[in-house]
Amino acid sequence: MKKYIFLIIALFGFSSFTEPKMTWVAIGDSITYLNDHLNETGNRVTKGYLTGVTERLPNLHYINQGHNGWTAGSIADSIERLGLVKADVYSVFLGTNDWWQGRPVGSINDYKNSAGNSTVYGSFRIILNKIRQLNPHVKIVLITPLQRNDFVYIADANNNAYGSYKKKNGQSLEEFANAVIAIGKYENIPVVDLYHEPLLKMENLVKYKRLKDKTGKYVDYTYPASTDIPFNPKTDDYPYPVEAVNYTYDGLHPSDKGNAVIAKKLAESFKQLGL
Repeated sequence: MKKYIFLIIALFGFSSFTEPKMTWVAIGDSITYLNDHLNETGNRVTKGYLTGVTERLPNLHYINQGHNGWTAGSIADSIERLGLVKADVYSVFLGTNDWWQGRPVGSINDYKNSAGNSTVYGSFRIILNKIRQLNPHVKIVLITPLQRNDFVYIADANNNAYGSYKKKNGQSLEEFANAVIAIGKYENIPVVDLYHEPLLKMENLVKYKRLKDKTGKYVDYTYPASTDIPFNPKTDDYPYPVEAVNYTYDGLHPSDKGNAVIAKKLAESFKQLGL
C-alpha cells in the first residue's frame, strides 16, 4: 500500500514539475518596456509588473512588447513589423501617450466598424484583430492607463508634462480609460481598471513635489497645491527626490509599490481566465 502511495506522489510531483509554461505577450508603452530596462528608471525601480505577475504565476513566461513613448496608434501602425508571436494570453496596456499626444479617442463605433487608425478606438481594433489572427482562441486582458501627476523624466528634466488633472486637446485621460473599459465590455474581455483604482489616485502617486517658492526656497508641495507652482527644468533641482516616491517615482511611471499593485490585479485577472 505504501508503495502505491509513493508511486502516486511521485507521478503527481513529476507531472507538476513538467507542466509546460504558457506564453504571455505584454503589449504596452514605457510602463511595460521599463520592466526589462530598470537602469532607465535611475535604478529607482527594482521590479516591474511583468516580473511581479510571473512570480505569482510561475507557469507563465512573458514576452515584453513594451515600446517606450508609443501610442496605441504607433502599435497599430507597426502591428505587422513588431514580431508578435502566437501566445496563450496577451495583455494590452496603452492609452496614456495617446492622451498626451492629443490623439482623438473616437467612439465605440470606430471600434465596431474597424474605422482605421485615426482614433484610439480604431487603433485598438487593429491590435485586437492581429492578436486574434495569431491565435483565434486566445485569452486577452486589457489594462486602462493609470492617472498621472506632473511627469518629469529622471534623466532629462526638460522632458516633462502636466498631469491628468487637466485636459489635453480637449480630452481627459479618463475618456481614454473609459474607452478601454467600453471595448472590454463590448468584446467580453476582462479589464484591469487602473485609472479608477483607489490606491493609484492622483494624491497617492507621489508624496510631494519639491519646488521653489516665490523667495527661491525649496518647499515640498503636495497635490493639488503642487500644480500651481512653476518648475524650471533649466534652473531647478529634480522635483522628485527618492523620499517623494510613492506609487510612481516620477509622477507617471510606477515605482516598485505601484508595479506591485498592477501585478497583483493582473495576476488575479489571469487566474480568473484559468491561467
